[in-house]
Amino acid sequence: MMLGLLLARAGVDLVVLEAHADFLRDFRGDTVHPSTLELFAELGIKERFDALPQQRVRHVKVLVDGELVPLVDFEGLEPFGYLSLVPQWEFLDFLASEAKRYPNFHLFMSTRGESLLFAGGRVNGVRAARETGPLRVEADLIVGCDGRNSKLRAQAGLEVTNLGAPMDVLWFRLPREATDPSDTFGVPTRGRLMLLLQREAYWQVGFVVSKAESTRIFEQPIEALRTAIVRRVPWLEARVQALEWADVKRLEVRVDRLKRWHRPGLLFIGDAAHAMSPIGGVGINLAIQDAVAAANALAPAFEQPGVPDESVLASIAKRRALPTRATQAVQVLIQRTVIEPALAWDDDGTTAMPPLARRLLAARSVRTLPARLFGLGVRREHVTPRLRGEPRGT
Repeated sequence: MMLGLLLARAGVDLVVLEAHADFLRDFRGDTVHPSTLELFAELGIKERFDALPQQRVRHVKVLVDGELVPLVDFEGLEPFGYLSLVPQWEFLDFLASEAKRYPNFHLFMSTRGESLLFAGGRVNGVRAARETGPLRVEADLIVGCDGRNSKLRAQAGLEVTNLGAPMDVLWFRLPREATDPSDTFGVPTRGRLMLLLQREAYWQVGFVVSKAESTRIFEQPIEALRTAIVRRVPWLEARVQALEWADVKRLEVRVDRLKRWHRPGLLFIGDAAHAMSPIGGVGINLAIQDAVAAANALAPAFEQPGVPDESVLASIAKRRALPTRATQAVQVLIQRTVIEPALAWDDDGTTAMPPLARRLLAARSVRTLPARLFGLGVRREHVTPRLRGEPRGT
C-alpha cells in the first residue's frame, strides 16, 4: 500500500490487489516506528496520520519483582521520540485513503493473486480470483507483497534461507482498567515471556511459548493459560476468567529471507522477501522502508521507455539486503541468547534482574541503543524530492 501511494504520487498507473474485503484483522503489526513517522512528515501527511486513534510509547519497561524497570527509551530519538501503536486496519485504511487521492491508483479488494503470467522469459502479469470471477492483470512490473506464505514467491522458484526461530506468540486481548499501569512492558519469566501493549481500553497481550509447546497448548484446558497469566501478573486475575481459546490467535514466528528478491518483471519486498521475528516490532517498518527504496528507484525507471530493467530491481534488493541481514542477525542473537534459554526452563520460575543489568539500564544512553536500532533501523530510507512535491501527471 505504501509503494502504491508513492508510485501514484509519481504518476505511475498501478493496481493494488488485496485478498480480503476489508482490513479488519486483529493482532497484526501495530507498531509504527519513528523511521516511518519521519517518512510521513517528508510526505506532508503526518498531521493526518496523527488524527488516527493511537497511543504514543516513549518507553518500554520490564516487570521484575513487581517493579517496572525502564528498558528502552525512545525519547532521545530525533525528530520523533516515540513509536505509535495504531491498529493496522486503521493504518492501512489511512494509506489507502491517501493513495485514492490520485486517479492513477486502483485498489481491488476481495481480489487474490493466484498465479504469475509469463511472456518472453519475463513475468508480465498475474491471474487473480474475485467474487465475480477470474481476473487477468498484465503489467510492466509485478511486486509481490503477499507475505511470508507468498504464493507468488513459491511459483517464482526463488530460494529461501531459513534462519529459524525457537518460539511462537499467542496474541489476545484483556480488559484494561483505569488503575492499571500506563506503560507498555514485558514480563520476563522462566518458561514463558509476556508482553503487554497498553491500548487505552484494553491490553494487547503477547504470550511467548516454545514452538514445541505452541503445537500442543491448544489441546489443554484454557485454565492452564489463565493460571500462567495470573502467576506473572496477579492483578489480571479477575479479567482472565472470560478468556477462551477462541479469543487466542497463534503467530507462527519465522525468520527467513530470499537469496534473490527478483527476476525479470518481478520484485518481492516486505515479508514476502524477508519474514522477521516479532522482536523489536520491526516487520511493518522494514517493509515500509523496502517500499520507499523501491519507489525511489522505480519512479524514474517508469519515466523511461520500455519496462524497468532487472538491474533496477537488483539495485533495490542490494540496497535493502544490508538492513535486512543486520536486523535479522540481531533478532537471531536475541533469540539464541535470551529467549531460547528462558523458554527451556520449566514454567513458573521467577527471574531476578542482575545488579549489573540494573546499573546499565539506569543510563539513558544504554536504553537508547535498542531504540535506535529498532526505532530508526539500519540505513533508513528517505523519500526523494521527486516524490515529496506535488504529484506528477499520469
